Amino acid sequence: MIKKKFKITDMHCSSCALTIDMDLEDLKGVKSSQTSYAKAQTEVEFDPGKLTKNDLIEVIKKAGYTVVDV
Repeated sequence: MIKKKFKITDMHCSSCALTIDMDLEDLKGVKSSQTSYAKAQTEVEFDPGKLTKNDLIEVIKKAGYTVVDV
């Protein structure tokens, strides 16, 4: 398992952060996701044998947010 941080813009409230966490945690290979509206970032712990950082980025983009690899 590795941890990766992403900066996320376009979040408007803590519900946005919850939506991102739920979408990421639905992926097989994601152990945990901690998204902070206040910090405008997420930290995802995932299995690099099952997912790439680009897989994570695509899920966040599909949810409607702009994401930057930190």
